[in-house]
Parts: sequence; C-alpha cells; structure tokens
Amino acid sequence: MVVDDDLTAALTALKAVARRSAVARNLQGEVETRLLQSIVDATVSLFDAEASSIALFERDPDRLEFRVASGAQGAGAIGLSVKPSVGIVGFVFSSGQALALSDVTKDPRFDQKTAARTGYVPRSLAAVPLLDDEGTVGVLQVLDKRGSASFSLRDMELLAIFAQQATTAITATRVRRDTGRLLADVLQQLAGDGLTDAQIDVLVSEATRGLDDPAEAPFWRLVDHVEVLRGLGEREVLLVSEILEVVADHEERRPRRA
Repeated sequence: MVVDDDLTAALTALKAVARRSAVARNLQGEVETRLLQSIVDATVSLFDAEASSIALFERDPDRLEFRVASGAQGAGAIGLSVKPSVGIVGFVFSSGQALALSDVTKDPRFDQKTAARTGYVPRSLAAVPLLDDEGTVGVLQVLDKRGSASFSLRDMELLAIFAQQATTAITATRVRRDTGRLLADVLQQLAGDGLTDAQIDVLVSEATRGLDDPAEAPFWRLVDHVEVLRGLGEREVLLVSEILEVVADHEERRPRRA
C-alpha cells in the first residue's frame, strides 16, 4: 500500500508532467495543423481531386478525428469523428492497409451516414494509413480524381509518399508518447524516495531533457524553459520577450543556405 507521503509525491509529479505536456501541445499544435494542411492541399493539387483529408487517432474515447481537409468538397469533413472501426477510414486505420475504390457505394465498408454528414458523397476514393514505429496514427484519403474514374497503382505510390510526410509532421503524437515515457521515468525514480515539490520539479526537468532526440533539436528543453516562464514576474517576462525578439530578428537576417 502506498503511504501518504509517496502518494503526495506521485500526485505532484503528475501535475508537473501534465503542465509540461500542456505547454508542449500548445507549442506544437498550430505547427502540426499547418503542416498537415499543406499536405492535403498538395494532395488535392497533385491528383486534381474534389477533396483530401487527414484523420488522426485520438483517445478518450478512441476515435478517428478529421483534423484537416482541402478541396472544393473537403471543408465538411473537418472536426468530424468516427469510431476507429467504422467505414473505409476505419478499415484502413485498423488494418494498416491502403485501399482504392472506383465505386464506394458498392463497398459494404463504406459509411454512408458519415459521408452525408460531410455534405459530399464521393464516387471514388483512395486511402492510405499513416504509419510510425508504433503502428497506425491516422489515415490520409483523397476523393474523386477529376481526370479519372479510378486510382492507379502509381497514384497509390504517390499517396503513400504524402502519407510518410504527414506521419513525420504529426509531432503531437510524439508529445503524447514522450509524456507517457516521462511519467513512467519520474514515478519509477520516486519509488521509495521522499522528495520535495522542488526536487520533483527538477527531476521532471531532467527527464524531459532526456527525451530530446536528436540532441540538436532540443524541443523538450524549450518546453521546460516555457514552463519556468509561467512563474516569472512581469519585468522578467518583458526581458525574455525582448531577448526573443532579438533572436527572431537575427534569424530573419541570417543568410539562407541554397
């Protein structure tokens, strides 16, 4: 049975991890969305398609959430969620297999209700899974090529390349995974030790820095610094803001490599 001191230390660690996780999501969320949007925009352009969208797997409850979409018929999909076992998108997610259909209405896996909710029922469809080292994290799909009634093998190869780029762009997935690793590391080190709140905060900081891989892209170190900023006074925050402006100005003026 966990004693009161250990339970308090564990709860404090949970709060410290949660704070950094929230900061990380705020830092990455907007960038992630912009990158994914650029991918579906490029997909629509390449295939001359009516729509393209990316659905990402989310938990609590488990679902596939359409995060971004593009094309004349794509807007209605944004924000919709489906169970990870429902429809064509659910099949591609669950099986990890790409799929192309020339007539979706003849396929029993097609989810007519969800299509109707988007305001557009496609004729043809191609979908590929977004795969990382731990499994499927989402699905990229494209609807109705204007120049063809179906998708070729070459089309599927090109779509798979776009899916690889999308998977790389989903940095928020890494945040969630790293947060779990961070929490496990911290709680493991807490076992049997009576630590103060300040010591726990230092422990979490050290653990987050250990998550930066590669070392030349120290994202979690930046998260830790942002977390510290939240406790500074107005004068210190103003000073940090001025420093960041100087850094940004320097970056804008720095010659770009060809």
